Amino acid sequence: MYATLGLLQAVGVSFAFIALVVVVVVVASFLYSAVKVVKEYERGVIFRLGRVQGGPKGPGLFLLLPLVDRMVKIDLRTVTMDVPPQDVITRDNVPARVNAVIYFRVVDPNRSVIEVENHVLATSQISQTTLRSVLGQKDLDQLLTNREEINEELQRIIDEQTDPWGVKVSVVEVKDVEIPQQMQRAMARQAESERERRAKIIAAEGEYQASERLRQAADRLESPTALQLRLFQTMGEIAVNQNSTIILPVPIDLFKPFLESQNGATSYGQEVRAARREEEKEAERFYEEAVGDARREVSSEEVPTEMPDGEASR
Repeated sequence: MYATLGLLQAVGVSFAFIALVVVVVVVASFLYSAVKVVKEYERGVIFRLGRVQGGPKGPGLFLLLPLVDRMVKIDLRTVTMDVPPQDVITRDNVPARVNAVIYFRVVDPNRSVIEVENHVLATSQISQTTLRSVLGQKDLDQLLTNREEINEELQRIIDEQTDPWGVKVSVVEVKDVEIPQQMQRAMARQAESERERRAKIIAAEGEYQASERLRQAADRLESPTALQLRLFQTMGEIAVNQNSTIILPVPIDLFKPFLESQNGATSYGQEVRAARREEEKEAERFYEEAVGDARREVSSEEVPTEMPDGEASR
């Protein structure tokens, strides 16, 4: 009998200990669910029986009512998300594969929880659809050159669509644009042709400027003396190189004084001969005039002797 009583006492003590442990565990779980700690970059949205209680809580330590309040933590840090590559067709019917990166953060934790189920997934999907729709309205040249304008347009459109969710899109950047190999080769040929055109234009401009300088130099070297000095300078520059053969062009202007002197002597002789011929012609003319006057005088004296006597006496 005494043994039975001792066994019952031992069993009662064990049950009491188990009950005490259970109570301690339950109280600890209630305290754990009631006490919440929110970090500096987080905010807590509290639901009490399904209703939002005021604004977001945190950061720091605060208490919740067990079995009544429920808290959802929202991260306020900027999220960097890669937009998966999207196959688009530009306005000029060129297929391209474009990917981008988007930076966004939550500015209103309450709306990010109430208005949308998963704000990160929703922002990703709206970014993909906006990327396809906007880039489909652009030409390939605009897509390759006007990156800043396209990024600003994407950021504005996505931010307007995510604003009701309490999400602020700060930056959208188009990372890479992949085009077919055939289009890349065509663009390479176009760029090469453009470079050749510029090279030809620059060469032609250089020739034009060189011709202008040569014309100015020719104006400066118009006198034979300056031209001869330039010729001597060129000869000195060539002689420095110790060439065995020197081909030297001789301008005709160097012989111009000799030609002028020879032409002057020739013209003087011609003038002398012409003057002599004029004197001879003048002498012949004077001789003919003198002979003609003498003949007329002789003829006028002989006429009265030959007249009849009656006419003579008259």
